[in-house]
Amino acid sequence: MFKKLSAEFIGTFWLIFCGCGSGVLAAAVPEVGIGLLGVSLAAGLALMAMIYAIGGVSGGHMNPAVSVGLAVAGKFPARYILPYILAQVAGATAAAAVLYLVASGKASFQPGGFASNGYGDLSPGGYSLAAGFVAEVVLMALFLFIILGSTHRRAPTDIAPVVIGFSLTVIILVSIPITNTSLNPARSTGVAFFAETAALSQLWLFWLAPMLGAVIGAVVWKVVGEDG
Repeated sequence: MFKKLSAEFIGTFWLIFCGCGSGVLAAAVPEVGIGLLGVSLAAGLALMAMIYAIGGVSGGHMNPAVSVGLAVAGKFPARYILPYILAQVAGATAAAAVLYLVASGKASFQPGGFASNGYGDLSPGGYSLAAGFVAEVVLMALFLFIILGSTHRRAPTDIAPVVIGFSLTVIILVSIPITNTSLNPARSTGVAFFAETAALSQLWLFWLAPMLGAVIGAVVWKVVGEDG
C-alpha cells in the first residue's frame, strides 16, 4: 500500500504541477504564450505520461473521482478509496505549493485565481453555478466511461493512456471557459489554498459534481459496456 499511495502522490503532484503550472506560468507569456490549446495539451500529456509511469503500481488514478468511479464499477477495492484520496489531495497541495513558490519568484507575480476553479464571478466565462455543475457532472461521467472502456479487456489497453490523456485534452478545451475545468477534486483543492479569490468557498461544487459524474459514468458503463 505504501508504494501505491506514494505513486498516487507523485502522479497527482506531476499532473497538477504541469496542468495548472502551464496556466499559471506559461499561458500568457508575451509573444510565446501557449494559450488555451497549450494548457489543454499540457494537462492531457501529463496525465498520459504518468499513467504509463505508475499505472502498473497504483492504477494511475490521480483523481478522487476516478477512484470512486472505479470502485462503483467494481474495478477498485472500496477500502482503498480514502487512503487514495488523501494521497491525491496531498500530492495536489504539494504541487500547488511548489508552483506558488516558483511563480512568486517573478517580481510582478499576483496569484489572482491561481488556476482555481469557479462559477459565477469566478468562472472564466461568467457561467452560472448550474452551468458549471452540469458541465462537471456530464464531462466527468463521459471521462469515466472512456477510462473504463479504454482499459477493458476487449480494448487494445496498451494505448489506453493515450486515449485517456487526449480525452482530458478535449474536455479541457471545451470546459475551461465554464469552470476552468476541474473534474478532479484534488486538483481543485490544491490550488484553491493559494488563490486570492473566494475559490475555497466554491470548492464544494468541485467535489460534488465530479464525484456524482464518476458514479453515473460507472453505472452507465456497467449497463452498456460490461459483459452480461
